[in-house]
Amino acid sequence: MICNREKCVIHVDLKTQRLVLKHADEPVFETTIASARKGAGEINGSEQTPRGWHIVRAKIGKGLKENTILKGRRVTGELYSERLRHQFPKRDWILTRIIWLSGLEPGFNRLGNVDTMQRFIYIHGCPDGDPMGKRSSHGCIKMRNDDIVQLFDLVDIGTKVFITE
Repeated sequence: MICNREKCVIHVDLKTQRLVLKHADEPVFETTIASARKGAGEINGSEQTPRGWHIVRAKIGKGLKENTILKGRRVTGELYSERLRHQFPKRDWILTRIIWLSGLEPGFNRLGNVDTMQRFIYIHGCPDGDPMGKRSSHGCIKMRNDDIVQLFDLVDIGTKVFITE
């Protein structure tokens, strides 16, 4: 089932590190996430999670195996493993699916040096060993792989996303 984008909203609460998908104000999916370790903020290069109203601009990775590694929104041909993590300890692991966000508020999270889409802010999968419920990303919203697959299948391009602190 794809949630009707006119009646659905993804709400990300940075304070509680929770994501809730609501359809007509009724929760249909809820999970713990991990947002930016540097907190909330909109400035390009800040490595912070942008606040405010956004939409799902693109969905990338439909049908990929869990733990498929994406870099620059492209499949690398690798599957995540602990061996790779030890080989590349500083790599920002983007796995399984990408939900790419675009800001809706000009001057706050859209256009200029605050443009969420140009900052490549996603909701994406991460290694299952990464802790959820705490700030640890480079600005994106990280989720468990099985959770991102569920959310990806529930929402469509154009679904609104509201990120609050």
